[in-house]
Amino acid sequence: MLNSVSYSLPDALNESLAIHLADWQTHDGIFRLWSKDSSLWTGSDESKWLGWLEAVDIELRSVEIYRAFAKEIAAADFRDVVLLGMGGSSLCPEVLALTFGKENFHILDSTVPAQIKTLESKLDLSKTLFIVASKSGSTLEPNCFKQYFFERVSETIGRENAGKNFVAITDPNSKMQKVAERDKFRKIFFGNPEIGGRFSALSPFGMAAGAAMGIDVEEFLSSAKEMVHACKSHLGHENPGVVLGSILGTAHSLGRDKLTIFASPEIRDLGAWLEQLIAESTGKNGVAIIPVDREPIQKPDTYGTDRLFVYLKLKGSNEFDEKISVLEHDGHPIIRITLADKMNLGQEFFRWEFATAVAGSLMRINPFNQPDVEAAKIEAKKITSAYEETGKLPEERPFYEESGLKLLSDVDNIAELTALVGSDKSLSKFLEAHLSRIKPNDYFALLAYVEMNSENEIALQKIRRAVLEKYRVATCLGFGPRFLHSTGQAYKGGADNGVLLQITSDDADDLNVPQQEFTFGVVKSAQARGDFQVLLDRGRRALRLHLGAEVKSDLERLLLNFRV
Repeated sequence: MLNSVSYSLPDALNESLAIHLADWQTHDGIFRLWSKDSSLWTGSDESKWLGWLEAVDIELRSVEIYRAFAKEIAAADFRDVVLLGMGGSSLCPEVLALTFGKENFHILDSTVPAQIKTLESKLDLSKTLFIVASKSGSTLEPNCFKQYFFERVSETIGRENAGKNFVAITDPNSKMQKVAERDKFRKIFFGNPEIGGRFSALSPFGMAAGAAMGIDVEEFLSSAKEMVHACKSHLGHENPGVVLGSILGTAHSLGRDKLTIFASPEIRDLGAWLEQLIAESTGKNGVAIIPVDREPIQKPDTYGTDRLFVYLKLKGSNEFDEKISVLEHDGHPIIRITLADKMNLGQEFFRWEFATAVAGSLMRINPFNQPDVEAAKIEAKKITSAYEETGKLPEERPFYEESGLKLLSDVDNIAELTALVGSDKSLSKFLEAHLSRIKPNDYFALLAYVEMNSENEIALQKIRRAVLEKYRVATCLGFGPRFLHSTGQAYKGGADNGVLLQITSDDADDLNVPQQEFTFGVVKSAQARGDFQVLLDRGRRALRLHLGAEVKSDLERLLLNFRV
């Protein structure tokens, strides 16, 4: 059964949508997309990144491999499974694990030492299967994760046996393939080089993980195929991917560039996957659709004219029904998508991938590259290289410090903030000055390089809610470094309509990365600094707040200083 969709749009958006759908029909947009015609976008290399269009059919031919893998893992009696990856390699498995309640399936996508230690404390390493997921095989974080846990497993069961506890998902001829073969990994799954990471949910990067956690891959893909078939319709108004993508692109052209996502609790994590897909695909060349996930729902008059709302609902779950209806009655644009069953999740993976490609065409961008992610990686590499040469991180000087909490930025931001604060300097005054730079239709983003746990998230959500309620702008919360492979592209490459607060901290304890001169703490710091430097290079209104090693208590103190 195909997931249902309905939408309610203001007259101007509806009229513009009708024009775009007719234009898509007139210019054979659907045929050109399925024909992999790069001229539908920018005419560069888009045709090389459309392998996801055939992924479901290809994977359905491999279901016996996944079925055998699932039996093998079950027979091996592993207690836990840990996926080591970033971005597109980890977000789909995370959605699957949380949606289907697989509590023994864990995701590691953070270089924060405390995060790694917390995960390791839950595991019996001798009975844990590690899935190393990296398309290129050269991504820094998965390589560091693999080195660390391979060493720890080797210490536990012997290096000659450690490979049996590891599986790789990677593209053919990658560095990770060579490592997996050398270390005698239990199995290697190969991805398609013509599928980018954020479009890889229905490829081995999602399906091998799904098989490992016991999901019926054949049933999952068979459901997804219904959406693939529907997206082949050459009638634009009947094609679910074209309709959704046209709404996204049309809304963006009318200034509604904040896609606000509400989801039933049972499928809540789908928003995190959508964040990456939408932000990294559309946030470039000075434009972006900014996805807003897990923001507290507000009364209709709180929202500006820059919002487009999507309500992702599991049939039978009614948590947001009433409040969404109130928004709709007040004239806000609403898209409703109802999943008949959790196994229909694959339909949404494909619908949104297709819609993102359509929206990218309307925005005249290449939705398959991520230039500003690469820029942040380059800056981070400079810092780790400097550490390897000198044994210490480059010195930083805060422009203000209060009770161990430090503020950093560049010359232009410091000058503006100092002028706003005047002679009465304090931490709360500088934070207030930073927020005062928020203008109508801007967004505010918290970029937190701290452990992603419930305590820290609650504290940061309090800050987010306070800003939302006072300034009435879209708000975002991302944990680093995972958001670097997701929303970070849009913050750096999209429009200059964000006010950004990066939060970093010292580490109470650090962990060495085997075979490297640096530690996980150094990697985390380099990633945060590299990210921040690119934000500053792009002229963003960005402030960095550095905490001490006692993150929980420092966040509590920060809340006391966060007057809005």
